[in-house]
Amino acid sequence: MAARSPWTCVLWDIDGTVVDASEGILRRLTRCLTDYGLPAPTREELVHWIGPPMHESFQTNVGMTPEQAAEATARYRVIGKAEGYASGARLYPGIAELIAEVDAAGIAQATASSKPEHQVEVLMDHFDLARHLQVVVGATPDEKTRASKSAVVAEALRQLHAGGHDTSRPVLIGDRHHDVDGAAEHGVPVIFARWGFGWPYESEGAAAVVDDARQLRALLLLDDPADELQA
Repeated sequence: MAARSPWTCVLWDIDGTVVDASEGILRRLTRCLTDYGLPAPTREELVHWIGPPMHESFQTNVGMTPEQAAEATARYRVIGKAEGYASGARLYPGIAELIAEVDAAGIAQATASSKPEHQVEVLMDHFDLARHLQVVVGATPDEKTRASKSAVVAEALRQLHAGGHDTSRPVLIGDRHHDVDGAAEHGVPVIFARWGFGWPYESEGAAAVVDDARQLRALLLLDDPADELQA
């Protein structure tokens, strides 16, 4: 029996949910911040950088003004482009296989990431996931016009709907409170991935919490009609 789903479409956060890009992010932040005479973040401090828009993180984490943050973000992006956006990135176990399985079940999928959209496209192509996605959405190049999770979710749903896909019962998979809060603005439930960079309290408000791809699959795909959950 072909797997079905309680959801009509699935939105995927990227950093901390599908891709662990922490190695490259730490390396690029170290280069960028030291250029400004600031201390490099430790690996433990990365949790404060991964998830929110980078422009916001430079202000929140090191006290830059909006103008300084814009300059630092541009510098960070230059370093990333030179290194290659997929440099040091890896997939979380079982997630690529699950995305392929959701696609095979005929469920529309989209990314909904605060990363710049062209970087998301590079990552999806690098890991051969683009073919399983109907829509790839991230932040706009200026990281201001469309940068918040709420704006990204709205655009992902808009593009899916415009493409003729059913968006009546969407779900977002994410790992930060920004995912939960941003999705809530559109009435979209969130399945919170504990393997990402969020603190435990950040799952508050999520519809469910999962520890691995196997648990996530059980909430996305139903092999037996009796297993269907009320979403």
